[in-house]
Amino acid sequence: MNDWNQTFLGVIAAATAVMALIQIGALVVLARVATQVRELMAIMQQEIRPLIGRANAIADEAQKTATLATAQAQKIDRLMTDLTRRVDETSVVIQQAIITPAREGMALVAGLKAAFGVLRGMRDLRGRPGSAVDDEDALFIG
Repeated sequence: MNDWNQTFLGVIAAATAVMALIQIGALVVLARVATQVRELMAIMQQEIRPLIGRANAIADEAQKTATLATAQAQKIDRLMTDLTRRVDETSVVIQQAIITPAREGMALVAGLKAAFGVLRGMRDLRGRPGSAVDDEDALFIG
């Protein structure tokens, strides 16, 4: 039995040695991969920093552009408000300058028409002396 114990003990020792070699190999490979990853990260940081700087510059320019656009929109709003106010003032002036005299002229024309109507009515009454009797005869039913 002693031979079998030593055989199994040798197999166990060989398996342990193989496992240790595999673990050492894995650690060496992991160390190399870690070094490559570190180098890759350094390269990426060097490449990304200028991109981040450019992105920040673009964001700053966009903010400046938005500020300018807002200022221009406010100027346009003030301009339109002023223009609307001036158009309203001008229409009031035009109404006062044109419509009011036109109304007065129309009132004068209406007054003249009424005066001529009265004169015409008086002339018609003077021109026909029996016209009152004729009007009553037209109304007679009999």
